[in-house]
Amino acid sequence: MAVKHLSYIESEKETRKVLLSFAKSIQERDIVTYEHSHRVAVYAQQLACHLGWPRREACDLALAALVHDLGKTWIANDILNKSAALSAEERRKMQRHPVIGACILLGCDVSAFYVETVLYHHEAWNGQGYPVGLKGEDIPVCARILAIADVYDVLTSQRPYKAPLTVVEARERLREGSGTDFDPTILQAFLHLLDINPGFTLAPHEYAVSLSEARTSACYPLSMTGFEVYPCKSQTIGRHKSARV
Repeated sequence: MAVKHLSYIESEKETRKVLLSFAKSIQERDIVTYEHSHRVAVYAQQLACHLGWPRREACDLALAALVHDLGKTWIANDILNKSAALSAEERRKMQRHPVIGACILLGCDVSAFYVETVLYHHEAWNGQGYPVGLKGEDIPVCARILAIADVYDVLTSQRPYKAPLTVVEARERLREGSGTDFDPTILQAFLHLLDINPGFTLAPHEYAVSLSEARTSACYPLSMTGFEVYPCKSQTIGRHKSARV
């Protein structure tokens, strides 16, 4: 049992090292996507904690969020940075990024949790999302949480094709997607999180920890206690999931 335990720890260490390396590659390829991914990781982890997830699992979700747009490193800059509406062909190419990212992770033999989170984070509660068209609770809960965190950051961030919305405006846009784009229960939890945390929304360049710190600090341990990429502050309310994203 001790050998299996040690093997599991080593496997977890290696997985985190791989994911943080991919996050670094996103930084080198596209700083906007890199910064977006950091903020989404914070939001996703906070929401998971708020829903009652164990801290370790919430940290794993934050790691998945760091690489959720890994597939965009294979998308041409003229599409990523386009200020006008995407053509049908450009949108088709953009919508392949979850599949590309998931395939890259599959090639690294990481846990299915990370692959599924990346692959399904653009699925919609009503089945009209992509790339597969999963519906409702068929969508993994990790992807349902990430979808909300992802869209919230896009709505509140400056992009080549849009100005940032205020928190109030973004909150209303999310609410309009309840039951269509988003899991209603998880969205309600996120809206409650916004209500009880006035300073919840991160400013550009604002993160709780850098990649180098995540690799070397006490938050990156060798034990089964897990590590925390971002500080979790929340209440437990029960365990459980437009913009160009």
